[in-house]
Amino acid sequence: MQYSKKVLDHFIKPHNQGELKDADAVSTVGNPRCGDIMKMYLKIGKNEKGEEVIKDIRFQTLGCGAAIATSSMATDLVKGKTLDEAMRITNQEVAEELGGLPKTKLHCSNLAADAVHKAIENYRKK
Repeated sequence: MQYSKKVLDHFIKPHNQGELKDADAVSTVGNPRCGDIMKMYLKIGKNEKGEEVIKDIRFQTLGCGAAIATSSMATDLVKGKTLDEAMRITNQEVAEELGGLPKTKLHCSNLAADAVHKAIENYRKK
């Protein structure tokens, strides 16, 4: 399998990795086929327009390099975005921002976007 330089960078030095103890929302998603598990933590605040935005985001991922890289990229893509903007992130966008993933690893990007969406949904249910 050939990974892009960006995938390798996000795997070796993941952004926004770790637990967020005072999170406003948390989600956990997994893929039983490959065993990858992602946990996303969101800290929500208001921007100057009064809209709810993702002020901070962290992740914990147990899985392959692609799963860690997609988690890292997803957090970069939504940090500072409104909740509505973050809900529009797609699995394809995560993979494209990483320079693509091998076909056998595309399911990993599905988890990253799903984890973000589920955390926002959990926040909105409160």
